[in-house]
Amino acid sequence: MVELGRKNNLEIARKVDFGYYLDGKNLGEILIPKRYTTPTQLIGDFMDVFVYLDGEERYVATTEEPFAQVGECAYLKVNKVENIGAFLNWGIMKELFVPFSEQRVKMEEGKSYVVYVYVDALTERITASMKLEKFLNIDIPKFEINQEVNLMIWTQSDIGYNAIINGESLGILYKNEVFKKLTTGQKCLGYIKKLRDDNKIDLTLEKPGYGKIDHIAQNILDKISHAGGSLPYNDKTDPEVIYKIFGISKKVFKQSIGNLFKQRLIELSDSGIKQIDNTN
Repeated sequence: MVELGRKNNLEIARKVDFGYYLDGKNLGEILIPKRYTTPTQLIGDFMDVFVYLDGEERYVATTEEPFAQVGECAYLKVNKVENIGAFLNWGIMKELFVPFSEQRVKMEEGKSYVVYVYVDALTERITASMKLEKFLNIDIPKFEINQEVNLMIWTQSDIGYNAIINGESLGILYKNEVFKKLTTGQKCLGYIKKLRDDNKIDLTLEKPGYGKIDHIAQNILDKISHAGGSLPYNDKTDPEVIYKIFGISKKVFKQSIGNLFKQRLIELSDSGIKQIDNTN
């Protein structure tokens, strides 16, 4: 089945002066303009193409790569705003339409927003929406605790950052557990921290579990060694300083230096941490 708004592998059915017609199966023949073809392509060959509707609502194909397909989220820039809605740059010739009814705030030309791409059931047009909660699966989490996931930062609130999980669900990163600046549209790795009874998902940017301590502890040892054997940081150091230097939270830092101390690899003092030479 050929899907509108997604990439499809289609067979060349016939050639015309202005391009090829592809076998679009359930959608009928689909034109791919000549500028997206090569002279070596023959009838019967297959092409990987993105299928969309042109300005006259005809199915067309392109080899251009959209920034997002139907069913995906993306951080896209507004090219223009007209009396029916906004039009976004999504990587292909035709702009992506966002009606006013699908805007959480009034979109402004030149600014970028996180949107979800879908096919409108009424108009059958590829459309975008800022109202992600209408489309993403937030009711039936399919994740496991500590699972690594891909995140896109969506919005910020007083308690933290709302993030899109693997393009299919919504979760939250709590502000008091984030020690670096995050911006709308930013992509990063995260981890499932908690699946709550109200079907909300708590996230963290730090790899959970004690397995992380060994890796992080080695990184701390490397930094101490590169600094000449000591560093002026301990469990009283400001959390933001810890994150800036080591890229981890103060809690994880304290766990790591505690393990290193128990293994007699470092000394702890009011002035900082010092590597112990165990080579003798």
